[in-house]
Amino acid sequence: MSAKDIFHEVVKQALQKEQWVITNEPLKFKYGNVNFQIDLSAERLVAAEKEGEKIAVEIKSFLNPSAITDFYAALGQFLSYRLALLCK
Repeated sequence: MSAKDIFHEVVKQALQKEQWVITNEPLKFKYGNVNFQIDLSAERLVAAEKEGEKIAVEIKSFLNPSAITDFYAALGQFLSYRLALLCK
């Protein structure tokens, strides 16, 4: 299990305050031979549609000396997760 980002609990509490229900912490899934692990997933009921909204949240702090390196790492994760979730 990977370490939680320093802002993990703050983000989780903010989502809960906005009526999101944390459903997985972390969200784990497999696509092909690759195992993915996103920090958390949440959902909430949309009253007008009576359907739930779902989100997957990867939390990043960008604390390394090179913010651009952190940005590219986060972008790579985002693109990989997005593709895997769309194909799931």
